[in-house]
Amino acid sequence: MSTTTFDDLIAIGEAADVTGWDFSWLDGRATEERPPWGYAKMLGERLGRLAGVPGTASLDVQTGGGEVLAEAPAFPATAVATESWAPNVATATRLLHPRGVVVVADPDEPPLPFADGAFDLVTSRHPAAIHWDELARVLAPGGTYFAQHVGPASVFELIEFFLGPKPVERRGRHHDDEADAARAAGLEIVELRTARTRIEIHDVAAVVYLLRKVIWWVPDFTVERYRDRLRDLHELIQRDGPFVAHSTRHLIEARRPA
Repeated sequence: MSTTTFDDLIAIGEAADVTGWDFSWLDGRATEERPPWGYAKMLGERLGRLAGVPGTASLDVQTGGGEVLAEAPAFPATAVATESWAPNVATATRLLHPRGVVVVADPDEPPLPFADGAFDLVTSRHPAAIHWDELARVLAPGGTYFAQHVGPASVFELIEFFLGPKPVERRGRHHDDEADAARAAGLEIVELRTARTRIEIHDVAAVVYLLRKVIWWVPDFTVERYRDRLRDLHELIQRDGPFVAHSTRHLIEARRPA
């Protein structure tokens, strides 16, 4: 049991830097089991295969701070990433420009600012919005969309702790629905894999950090608005140990027919 006070933990969570998409600040405060397939490695392999092919191009949509994309060992001659949130655009630019990846500020709403058939590979990790018609449009014939998406009811144990039951929203982002939407946009599903992984949250500072960073979980979150509920969660963790939630993920690979 931590001896740090509730108010101290709240202050720690509020002071944390939430720019970028690196969650290493949570080390020692929360853990998340990873899906078994290793998305970053698979992404790097696909980008590497394009790197030696003249005239190929890749696009990473909603790249966040570019941290995952930057793990790739090599890129094709033309490599682009989009991001909507200004602090993340700046972070991604610092990280990716030295690697030759152009970062484009884009509002994550259609249309993507690129020509039809411009990219051989389009990728994304945990996109907040998925516009299948646009993804299909910018793919070259025979091109591939490869991504890891957040699945249905992900981290809903935490979300519903603050917002109450959300039975309708629990169906959102279901992998079967997304596969149907991809097919409706003219893509062929090559692979679809799912995983449900365990999250353990060890203190309320981690909760404040997460809800400030992943703003769509509790859209109206502020510490003052939810202070009473945060205190309830703090007391629960003090009494029972880590707060347990589960993330859902799916790996999806879709191809535009040649």
